[in-house]
Amino acid sequence: MKNVRVILSDDAEAAYKELSERARSLKVERSILRSIDEKKKAIMANPHYGEPVPKYQIPPVYIEKYGINNLFWVQLADFWRMLYTLTNNGQVEIIAFVLDIKSHPDYDRLMGYKKDRVRK
Repeated sequence: MKNVRVILSDDAEAAYKELSERARSLKVERSILRSIDEKKKAIMANPHYGEPVPKYQIPPVYIEKYGINNLFWVQLADFWRMLYTLTNNGQVEIIAFVLDIKSHPDYDRLMGYKKDRVRK
């Protein structure tokens, strides 16, 4: 069985650090951080843990920036999303490269989803 490593991109690392700073005083951010850590463990146990994104829906920004050809998402606490891709880099291990950690509205914008209803 191959080893699995979870690595955060610069963008994901920045989001994680911002959540960490805010988690000192905000309960929601603490729960999001806990769920990130839990999902990282789940991905290490099963790299295909997340929901696959159809290839035609992979945002071009990720293809251009990272040269990816697969994308998975997992739901975090408070409807946040974590996006990751899998690679083996020619090694005897699988790398789950976390590209982004986003709020639900930011995720919807990135994926091009339209809002069906207006929140009051």
